[in-house]
Amino acid sequence: MERTRRYYEAQGFDKPYVWAHFDDVPFAPLPQPLEQCRLALVTTSALYDREATDPRYVDSGSMREPPERLFANDLAWDKNATHMEDRRSYFPVERIHELAAMGVIGRVASRFHCAPTEYSIRRTLTKDAPELLARCRQDNADIALLVPL
Repeated sequence: MERTRRYYEAQGFDKPYVWAHFDDVPFAPLPQPLEQCRLALVTTSALYDREATDPRYVDSGSMREPPERLFANDLAWDKNATHMEDRRSYFPVERIHELAAMGVIGRVASRFHCAPTEYSIRRTLTKDAPELLARCRQDNADIALLVPL
């Protein structure tokens, strides 16, 4: 966290970086046993090159036919230690289908969802999170697996 603070200071931001935090966390017990739940996958990577697109937006894709590659080069992660070419290392679609076939989870939602990582807590809370929740509900998902990149 200190490294992130220093990074933002070096970028010349007027205010220090503030991490989102909540006194009340909106988690709930599972509505039924895990092996009966439908799971939605939510990732911070994108279906489009966010470096070339503004503004960022919530997007969705097929869990049955996932893309070969997702995009996240605009995000801060150790690009010397890993890369975006091995989709399975950061987007576990195949493993989720395996877990459903084994009966560990009940079903897999038909779509995955991309959360446009923003540095605005307000935008995340008022626009992106409600949109993601609406899409998960449209897919009749009981639970969501959030995979940050």
